[in-house]
Amino acid sequence: MFDVNHEQELSKRRTFAIISHPDAGKTTITEKMLLFGKAIHVSGTIKGRGSGKYAKSDWMNIEKERGISVTTSVMQFTYKNILMNLLDTPGHQDFSEDTYRILTAVDCCLVIIDAAKGVEERTKKLIDVTRIHNTPIITFINKLDRDSREPIEILDEIEKELKLNCIPVSWPMSCGKNFKGVYHIYDKIVDLYKYKFFKKNFLNLDSCSDNLIDDYIGTDLAVHVRQELELITNIYPKFNKEKFLRGIITPIFFGSALGNFGINHVLDSLIKWAPSPLYRQSDKRKVNPQEKKFTGFIFKIQANMDLKHRDRIAFMRIVSGQYTKGMKLKHVRIKKNINISDAFTFLAGDRISINKAYPGDVIGLHNHGTIKIGDTFTQGEEIKFIGIPSFAPEIFRLIYLKNPLKQKQLKKGLVQLSEEGTVQVFRPILNNNLILGAIGILQFDVVIERLRLEYSIDAVYKKVNIILARWIKSDNHHSIYNFKKKYSTYLAYDTSNSLIYLAPSIANLNIVMTQNSDIFFDKTREQ
Repeated sequence: MFDVNHEQELSKRRTFAIISHPDAGKTTITEKMLLFGKAIHVSGTIKGRGSGKYAKSDWMNIEKERGISVTTSVMQFTYKNILMNLLDTPGHQDFSEDTYRILTAVDCCLVIIDAAKGVEERTKKLIDVTRIHNTPIITFINKLDRDSREPIEILDEIEKELKLNCIPVSWPMSCGKNFKGVYHIYDKIVDLYKYKFFKKNFLNLDSCSDNLIDDYIGTDLAVHVRQELELITNIYPKFNKEKFLRGIITPIFFGSALGNFGINHVLDSLIKWAPSPLYRQSDKRKVNPQEKKFTGFIFKIQANMDLKHRDRIAFMRIVSGQYTKGMKLKHVRIKKNINISDAFTFLAGDRISINKAYPGDVIGLHNHGTIKIGDTFTQGEEIKFIGIPSFAPEIFRLIYLKNPLKQKQLKKGLVQLSEEGTVQVFRPILNNNLILGAIGILQFDVVIERLRLEYSIDAVYKKVNIILARWIKSDNHHSIYNFKKKYSTYLAYDTSNSLIYLAPSIANLNIVMTQNSDIFFDKTREQ
C-alpha cells in the first residue's frame, strides 16, 4: 500500500461521465462545469455556427459543421480543490459503441433529462450499461426555464423506466417564464433564478421570514411550493449514501444548464457523494487503487486528433499505483516492456503533458498501431482487466469504393476507425464485401467523412438486409463447424476474427437459436 500522500491524492479525485438522450443539454452542462472549474472562460455556442465558437468538448470538423458531439471527450479540471476527470459522451444520432464503453472507465454517472420530454429511449439503453457495474447515478433534470412536465410525473417515470429510486435534493419553483429557482431540501436554501439585483441570490429559510420569500417568488407560488415540499418530503425517503453507491437510488437536481443554474448543486454533490477511484476486476484478482504498483487499461482509441501528424491516441484509465514520466510499463497482451516518456491529459482537443498521474486519472498515450481497446498495462504482473465489452450493432450498411483500386487503403482506414469504436467492420464468409455496424445512424456519415478527410478515400454506403447481430460461441468445436457450414450465408468475421451471425429479421434469429441450442448467441463480446 501507498503512504498518506497517495491516499490524499485518491480522496481528491472524482471520475465521472455525463450521459443523456440527444439534445437534453449535455454539452452545455459540460461547458458550465468547465466554467465553474475555470478551465475555460467563454462558453461555446454550439448552434451558432456563424459565431466561430464551439463547445470545448467538440473538436472534430464534422462536429463543428453539424453542431453535435461525435466523439467522447476527456477533460480534467479542478473544483473546490477536487480534481474532476470528466468524460463527455456523444448524445446525438452519432451515438457510438464508444459511448457505451466509456461507462466502464468511470466511477459515477451524471444523467441529464429534459424536463419537457422526460425519460427517452437512449437514456434507457445507457442506464442498462451502467447496470453492468452498478455505477452510482446522479440525475439532473434540465431546461426548467422552458415549459416542463410536472416534477413528480418525471420522477415517477424515472422510477418506472430506469428502475431507480428517486431522492429529490432540490425542488423547482414553477417552470418556463415563471421559473423562480429551486429549493435545496437538504441545505434548506432557496436559490433564486436570475435575481441579479440581490447581493445574494439565495436565502436561508431558517433566517428569513415567510413574507420575505413570498415577496420574491409571489404568494400563490410560495403556497404551492410549500405544499409540494411537504408532500415530497413525506413520500420520498432520505438520501442514503450506501444505496447510492450501489446504484439503487439516484439524487435528483433541477435547473437550467443554459442559464448556468443548478450546476453548482450537481458539482457539490459529486464532491460529497461520488466515490473516489474504485477497484477494477482482472482475470485473476481485484486490483485496488491503493496498491503500490501501476496498472491501467485502455478503453478508447482516437485516430487523427491532430491531422498534421496523423497520430493515434490511446486513452488509459489508471487503476492503481502512480504514473511518473519515463516509467517502464509492460504491455501485457504483446508481452513487451515500453518506456512511457510522453503521457498527457486533456481538455477536449488540447493536450497537456504530465509528469505524474494517479488512479482515476485518464491519460493519453501515443499509439503506433500496437495498442488496442481492452489492453492492460502493468509493472510486470500478468493480468488482464475484464468487463470492457464490444456491443452488438443496431444498424448495418454495406460500404464500397468509388475507386475500386483503393481497397487496401479502405480496409486500413476502417480497421483504425473500428479500433476507436466508431463502427464495427464485418467480413462475410462467402464474399469480399465490407459491412459496417453501428449503434447510431450518424456514425456512417462520420465514417464516410473521416475516410475522405483523413485517408483521402471516397466511399459510399447503402442499406443491407441485416437487422440484428450476435456473436457465436460454443464449447463444442464440431457444433461450430456444422453451424458455419449450414448458415454460411449469414455469417461473418469481425476485426478480431470472431464469428458473428448477421440476422435479416428477429424471426430468423429466433428460429436459428431454437434449432441450435448448443450454440451461444451473445449481444456482447469481451475485448
